[in-house]
Amino acid sequence: MIAKVLMMAALVAVTLARPEPPPVYGPPPSYPPPKPAYGAPAYPDTPPQYNSQFAVKDDYSGTDFGHQETRDGYDTQGSYSVLLPDGRLQKVTYYVNGDSGYVAEVTYEGEAQYPAYQPAPAYKPAPAYQPAPAYA
Repeated sequence: MIAKVLMMAALVAVTLARPEPPPVYGPPPSYPPPKPAYGAPAYPDTPPQYNSQFAVKDDYSGTDFGHQETRDGYDTQGSYSVLLPDGRLQKVTYYVNGDSGYVAEVTYEGEAQYPAYQPAPAYKPAPAYQPAPAYA
């Protein structure tokens, strides 16, 4: 009986160990290219042209800045400004024209203000808690 079981196990092991034949590859199937369900849009080759601007001024937080830019083809020009912490307004005017690169002119309006430094008052700890007397 054991011999039959060993013989059967050997037969299964030999069957599982035999090499598989290599797969046969052929050319991929030929499918027609997909056709769009609509006519593809034609985009004209036009140079970029835009004009954009924004400004932010918040008196509560002291924020004041803005930007403006105009572009027509490769001719770009604009300016931006920001209120600096020292109170001056920095303005940058720039232009880009073809291969000339980015050309900027920086100007400042106002006088820098440096207020005298006032150190914060020293920390004093709160008085210690003293419980009220308990009467029995």
